[in-house]
Amino acid sequence: MGKSNIEWTDETWNPVTGCTKISPGCKLCYAERLSGRLKAMGQAKYRNGFKLTLHEHELERPLHWKKPRMIFVCSMSDLFHEAIPTEFIGQVCQVMRRAPWHTFQVLTKRVYWLEELSGRMAGGWPPNVWAGTSIENDQYAFRADHLRHVQARVRFLSIEPMLGPLPSLNLDGIHWVIVGGESGPGARPMNPEWVRDIRNRCQAAEVPFFFKQWGGANKKAAGHQLDGREWRERPE
Repeated sequence: MGKSNIEWTDETWNPVTGCTKISPGCKLCYAERLSGRLKAMGQAKYRNGFKLTLHEHELERPLHWKKPRMIFVCSMSDLFHEAIPTEFIGQVCQVMRRAPWHTFQVLTKRVYWLEELSGRMAGGWPPNVWAGTSIENDQYAFRADHLRHVQARVRFLSIEPMLGPLPSLNLDGIHWVIVGGESGPGARPMNPEWVRDIRNRCQAAEVPFFFKQWGGANKKAAGHQLDGREWRERPE
């Protein structure tokens, strides 16, 4: 996959596809739905549907993109899935290191494994790679604690789908927060007060706040304005 419709990135790069569910935010996984459609369309890369699959032939793709881009890594999987060999994760990281003109965004729910592997990485964490974790409700606010130990230039949170308030969330050492509601059939609702609380706390901590969408069955109709304006802040 290439040019992305995800509002906070430019491109997607998927040397891995497929995943398994580990927390409530995974219930209506968009990547799982999309993988099913792509398999039905006969796309060879998705012949296994949402079963975890490594694509070695995709590893060097970003090296052929000469114009600098913001690249979301493994939008159709989780690079730090426990079934992915550490050697393969290392190969992905080496490609990102070899492409310093790009900025890569790595997002994982398995942030404990990200924390451990980042500490072992030869040469340290690549300066052009942002590290992020997903948090859907307060039960998983601890993921931010693991993320704080990753020596990335930018550490970010994806609070999407936002399934509850986050009173325990600590924004210390966090450089960017993205918030969004769940979308598609059966989407669980998001309370505006949950969003406002995170927005207000980001403002107080001077952390850029990006509001992606309200979500729902028709996310376009619901829009992405909060209190009469768009919030599209990004790290410098």
